Amino acid sequence: MTTRCGFAAILGAPNAGKSTLLNRMAGAKLSIVSPKAQTTRFRVLGILMRDLPPPAAEKAADRKPGDGKADRAQILLVDTPGIFKPRRKLDRAMVAAAWTGGEDADMVMLLVDSRAGVTDAVRAIAQRLGSRGGRCWLVLNKTDLVSPASLLPLTAELTQLAPFEETFMVSASTGDGLNELLDHIAAALPPGPFLYPEDDLTDLPDRLLAAEIVREQIFLRTHEEVPYGTTVETESFTERPDGSVRIDATIYVARANHKAILIGEGGRMVRDIGARAREQLTGLLDRKVHLFLNVKERAGWDDEGARLRAIGLEDPG
Repeated sequence: MTTRCGFAAILGAPNAGKSTLLNRMAGAKLSIVSPKAQTTRFRVLGILMRDLPPPAAEKAADRKPGDGKADRAQILLVDTPGIFKPRRKLDRAMVAAAWTGGEDADMVMLLVDSRAGVTDAVRAIAQRLGSRGGRCWLVLNKTDLVSPASLLPLTAELTQLAPFEETFMVSASTGDGLNELLDHIAAALPPGPFLYPEDDLTDLPDRLLAAEIVREQIFLRTHEEVPYGTTVETESFTERPDGSVRIDATIYVARANHKAILIGEGGRMVRDIGARAREQLTGLLDRKVHLFLNVKERAGWDDEGARLRAIGLEDPG
């Protein structure tokens, strides 16, 4: 059996659908998703196993009994933060994480929202990818929401900005086009041994997953600047004798009024966030979860190196 293994990074502007694409391809929720831009803050790895189809010239009749299993590939999909013009240290760390994810990968996919087209952000990303070299594919997402006639001129405009080797048209929300994309990724990866156990889905620690699920509910339940001024850290993750787990997490907010909003009248908001996050975590961890949330004001947390490292980012200095 021949094996292939490599990293395929997904880059793009905020709200292109990168996390939705990763989750759909992996068949599991690995990266949090919300309708708001800049939800993803660090690189998330999805580990996919894929059988490689036999070469077109090879006929089934030519295979001898005992030839072994089908050739397989381990696709290491890297979901990255959206690339935008950074302002805070947190923003700079997020953008740096995205570009580092692309530079460390065997191949890069530029994911573009077909509805939004070639925005200034998309143009800047494509131009940088074109100048850096390396393997790069173009993936047009949300094609189920646009006229097919609009895709050809969009493709033509983007391929003038960077020498994309391949172009794919998909819908991460419906799954259209993803099997073809996965087959091509698997075949394009370099030969080599698998880097992770075949039954692994991600390298994301449970502590970080818990914090992210809480943060997802904050994005879904609050508005305007509140979710962007918030971070979540898991303080303790304790296995209990009955097989359940107790998770204590702290929600840090940048402003006093954000704390009041997150707690809500009589603690209603934070209880609702906790209940929804607990339900998600129970399914993801496949065990009973006891989740306890605490909200603390910490002005300037998004400029603290320790806070950035706690959420999986490197301090950009």
